[in-house]
Amino acid sequence: MKDRITEPKPDVIAGRNPVSEAVRSSRPIDKILVARGEKSGAIVGILAKAKEKQIPVKEVDRAKLDFLSGQQTHQGIIALAAAKEYSTVEEILEYADSRGEAPFIVILDELEDPHNLGAIIRTAECVGAHGVIVPKRRSASLSYTVAKASAGAVEYMRVARVTNISKLIDGLKERGVWIYGADMDGEDYQSCDMSGACAIVIGNEGKGISRLVREKCDVIVSLPMRGKINSLNASVAAGILMYHALKGRE
Repeated sequence: MKDRITEPKPDVIAGRNPVSEAVRSSRPIDKILVARGEKSGAIVGILAKAKEKQIPVKEVDRAKLDFLSGQQTHQGIIALAAAKEYSTVEEILEYADSRGEAPFIVILDELEDPHNLGAIIRTAECVGAHGVIVPKRRSASLSYTVAKASAGAVEYMRVARVTNISKLIDGLKERGVWIYGADMDGEDYQSCDMSGACAIVIGNEGKGISRLVREKCDVIVSLPMRGKINSLNASVAAGILMYHALKGRE
C-alpha cells in the first residue's frame, strides 16, 4: 500500500513541461508555486506567461514542493489547478440582472480554510446568492478540497477573484449595493434590513475582516453570543447572515 502522505493531490500539476502546458492552455489555475531562488530559463519563461494571465505566483521551500507533488519530479515548480473556472464580478452582476433580482453577493476577506469556503459556497447556492467573491492572494481558492466541501454547489455558484477587496467594495457601492460586514462590535444582525442589493463580508477565521475593509462597509453586523465563546465558525456565521438576507428578499 502506498503511503497516503506521499501521493500527489488531484489539483497538483508538477514539472516544467506540464506546468507550461497548463498555463498555455485554458485550464484554470489557482496559483503557481516555485522553489525559492529557482532562476532557470524555462521557469522564468513560465512565470512570465503566468504574469500575463494574472496567475498568482509564490516562492516556497523545495520541501513543500516535495510534499505537494508526492515526491514526484517537480523540477522546482508546480501549479495548483482550480476545480472550476472563475467568473468575473461583472458576470455575477449580470446574472442577478438577468433574473430581475437585486444583487446578493458574499465577499470573503482572506478566508483561508478551504472547508469553510466550500461550506459557504454550498449555503450561498442554497439561498440563491448570485456569487461569491474572494481575493487572489491570502485566501482559499477553488481547489478540489473546496469543491468536495461544497457538495457539488461549486458547479452552480459563480465565484470571482479580485486583486483588491477594498476597491471591489467601492465599485459595488457605486452600483447601489449595500455592504454588510460581519464583526463582533456591530449592531444585532436581526435589526438590519438586507432586502435590497446587498453584499455580506466575512473575514479571516482568526483576524476577522481587515481594518480597511471594515471602514468601507456601510453597516457592521454581529451575531449575539450567550455562551463563553465569543465567535462562531466563519461558515456558520456566513450561513446565518445569508439566511437572514434571504428572509428579507422573500
